[in-house]
Amino acid sequence: MISVVLADDQALVRAGFRALLDAEPGIEVVGEAADGLRAVEVVRATRPDVVLMDIRMPGVDGLEATRRIAADPDLVATRVVILTTFELDEYVFEALRTGASGFLVKDTEPVDLLRGVRAVAAGDGLLSPSVTRRVIGSFAAAAVAHGRPPEPPRDLDQLTDREREVLVLVAEGLSNDEIAARLVISPATAKTHVSRTMIKLGARDRAQLVVYAYEAGVIRPGWLG
Repeated sequence: MISVVLADDQALVRAGFRALLDAEPGIEVVGEAADGLRAVEVVRATRPDVVLMDIRMPGVDGLEATRRIAADPDLVATRVVILTTFELDEYVFEALRTGASGFLVKDTEPVDLLRGVRAVAAGDGLLSPSVTRRVIGSFAAAAVAHGRPPEPPRDLDQLTDREREVLVLVAEGLSNDEIAARLVISPATAKTHVSRTMIKLGARDRAQLVVYAYEAGVIRPGWLG
C-alpha cells in the first residue's frame, strides 16, 4: 500500500486529490495539511511514501517544508512531489535542489497523477521529465547569465566513464529501460549504474541527479533541444 500526504491550502484541491487517490487500489491518503508547518508535522507522524506538496502556502511554504522533510534522517524513504499551477514555476528548480523528487502541474490528467505517484513511490524517476528538463534548463541558464556558471565538483571524479554516460542520460529524462537500449546493456545493469551513480554523488533520487548534472556542467541548457 502506497501512503500519501496531501499539503495544499485549498480544501477543494485536497478533497479532489483525496477522492481520486483513495479510490485507487493500493494507494491510501493518510493525512492532509493546509500549510507547510502542519505538513511537516503530519509527515513526521505518518511517514508516508509520497507527499503531494503545494509550493505557495501561508506561513511556512512548501519549499521550506520540502527542505525540512528532505533533511530529516527519519524521513529518508519519503518522496516529495511538488504541485504547481504553472509549468515554468520559479520555485520548482529550488524545490528539486532541496530534495523534491519531481513535480506535477495541478491540472494534470488523473491517470498521469496516479502513474506519477506510483512511479515516485517506486523510485523510478521524475514526473513529466520533458517539462522538468525545461524548468531546470531555464533556471540553470539564468544562473549562468547572472555570472554563476556551473563548476564541476570533485565528486564527479568518483564516477566511471560509464557512470558519467548514465548521468547524462538520466538528465535527458530517460528511464532505466531507455538507458539500457541506448547503451546496449540490460535494464538490470542500467539500474545498477544509476544506483551506483546516486550513491557516489549522494543523491536521494533521480531528480537530484538531474539537478547535479546541470549544476556540474555535465549537461547544459539547450543541449537537449
